[in-house]
Amino acid sequence: MRVKTVEGNVEEKMSDLKSVLRDLGGIFIIVGFITLFSLVVPLFFGEYGSNCRFDAVTPLVITLFIFFGLGLPLYFGFKKADPANFKTAMVTAALGWLFISLISSIPFWLIPYDKVQMLHMTPLSAFFESMSGWTGTGLTMVANEEHLPYTLQFWRSLIQWVGGVGVIVLTLSILARPGTGSFVLYKGEARDQKTHPSIVSTVRTIWWIFLMYTVIGITALTIIGALSPPGVGMTPWESLNHAMTGLATGGFSVTDDSIASFGTISQIAILLLMVTGSIAFAAHYQLLKGRIKKFLSDPQFKALITLIILGVIGLTVVNFHNTQLYHDNFLLALKQSGFQFVSAITCTGFSTVQSFSSWSEPAKLILASAMIIGGAAGSTSGGIKLFRAILLYKGVGWRIKRAISTPRRVFVHKLGEKSLSKEEALDLINEAAIISFMWAILLIIGVLLIGVIFPERTLGDVIFEVCSAQGNVGLSTGITSIEMHPLAKIMLIFNMWVGRLEIIPIIVLIRSMFGIKRNIL
Repeated sequence: MRVKTVEGNVEEKMSDLKSVLRDLGGIFIIVGFITLFSLVVPLFFGEYGSNCRFDAVTPLVITLFIFFGLGLPLYFGFKKADPANFKTAMVTAALGWLFISLISSIPFWLIPYDKVQMLHMTPLSAFFESMSGWTGTGLTMVANEEHLPYTLQFWRSLIQWVGGVGVIVLTLSILARPGTGSFVLYKGEARDQKTHPSIVSTVRTIWWIFLMYTVIGITALTIIGALSPPGVGMTPWESLNHAMTGLATGGFSVTDDSIASFGTISQIAILLLMVTGSIAFAAHYQLLKGRIKKFLSDPQFKALITLIILGVIGLTVVNFHNTQLYHDNFLLALKQSGFQFVSAITCTGFSTVQSFSSWSEPAKLILASAMIIGGAAGSTSGGIKLFRAILLYKGVGWRIKRAISTPRRVFVHKLGEKSLSKEEALDLINEAAIISFMWAILLIIGVLLIGVIFPERTLGDVIFEVCSAQGNVGLSTGITSIEMHPLAKIMLIFNMWVGRLEIIPIIVLIRSMFGIKRNIL
């Protein structure tokens, strides 16, 4: 009896392994095609051959060969493996984002990040930059983005653009077949909202919406730039990159001062892109179908607008009274505080200020709180998500009402227009509480380690930086740099990885690899 049980357990593990390898292979193939597409940039700008000081084509070719070399055998070799289940989907998501970031670091490693001084990143710094890109974080090892080769500028924007929606979502839109296996993979990338009953139709709709908004964003920024005075508007190249990273709420820029040097109209356009990217795709679908009332009544949309209004007012008041930069200049305080708060809560990371070191500690903590909450679930934003924040807020209210009411009182649990049973409400609140608690624990670990490595920095600076990494934001107090201690880089890489996948896939992966073996009787 024991022998049969052990054999069955081994067979089940082998089946799960084949499913993971098959799905990883599919992801690698899709990213290989993305890498192939990026070759257009060095070929167009001539960043190769004898007329250029460096070769940007070869590193991209090496990268795509690795993706195809791993992806094709895995996908076709295990194509008949069982559909993904919850466990394999979580493991696939965790490993997929880790390996994609690792392989995609090759261009950052082999292509100089400073084409003026011909400086190269170390492998760890390149991995940091790649993970920051794919997770939509925006923290960077680069001090002078304008010195980046065109190839790296676009590579950073491209991986943020794809990573904002999710590489698994892209893979499913191309390779997926209808069934529960596709849905659990979709959930593995921290998504569960659907616009159609079919998950394949849902992911394809998401990408069509995203593509449409990207084209609109690029067009709008280009037109604004053409109509603006020289040096104020964006060039077509800047419009392309900033529209991609703005809508993806990523925040990588191709200019040294992020968005600060552009005019007010361009900044407003970028602000609208950031807000658009932080709204759930399901809500966008309602809007595009003409269901404006449903769009406006979406709980996460209403919460986002409410928090933006309150946060902008609060941050402006704090800055006006506590920061010498804004003394007697309320309009400047409102403009910069408003942009930074929206950038923080949408988890984008674009900045209109050169440094946050001159901001007061309360101002930094307000932004850190916004980065923790993040945008809507089902959007491109990071953080714990508005959906969970709403559930925790409502859960506290429901618990207080129940505590002060008579035992026989009947409660109606509503989330937006949807009524929930007591059991459904408790399940949702418990899940939100557990995720938020684990998120906080990992955040504290990051704060402790970064605080030890940088004892000269204030606690506010350290909390700000770790919240930015784990919230996948990208705003920085100056702690993140290419000279940063390797342990700090590793810690923030982990924070970015955990933040993008919302913890559960990483826990399942660790349990699968190092879990306690139970005796099978």
